[in-house]
Amino acid sequence: MQGNRNALKVAMVSVLTAVVVVFTMVVRIPTARGYLNLCDVAICFIAFTFGPWSAFIAAGLGTALADLISGYAQWAPISFVVHGVEGLLVALIVQKKGDVAVSLGRKALAAFVCIATVSLGYFALSALFVSTVSVAAAEIPGNIAQSAVGFVLGLAVSAAVKRAYPPVSSLAW
Repeated sequence: MQGNRNALKVAMVSVLTAVVVVFTMVVRIPTARGYLNLCDVAICFIAFTFGPWSAFIAAGLGTALADLISGYAQWAPISFVVHGVEGLLVALIVQKKGDVAVSLGRKALAAFVCIATVSLGYFALSALFVSTVSVAAAEIPGNIAQSAVGFVLGLAVSAAVKRAYPPVSSLAW
């Protein structure tokens, strides 16, 4: 029986990774060095709904694959690290303990961590490996906006899915 459960987890994370790729590639808002997208909506939805390991894997692989497919291969390792860590941390913060609802304070902390991870992660890694400090700093406001909108929409989609299909919570990993 455990083998079936593991197969389900692998299949689920594969589908969630594809969801992240689609959310990253379908809506793109061009910037000076790349683009803003809706990946954080999918990442936060996964973090709130499916747990830390699903969020880490799907977020990291999904955004890295989207970068590779889109012709931004130099960003793939950075996206893997930044968004993988984003998904993992947000999920760990909002992970339910038994039947106790996640407090507004923990949601606020998760929002702060989400925004800080994306904006500071891209700033630091971009400045180190892809561009200069001033160019990387210019992308901070866009990354803050992208992750903040993604957090709010991801939280809303997760709540709607959990209301419509309560057993989805049993798939957390």
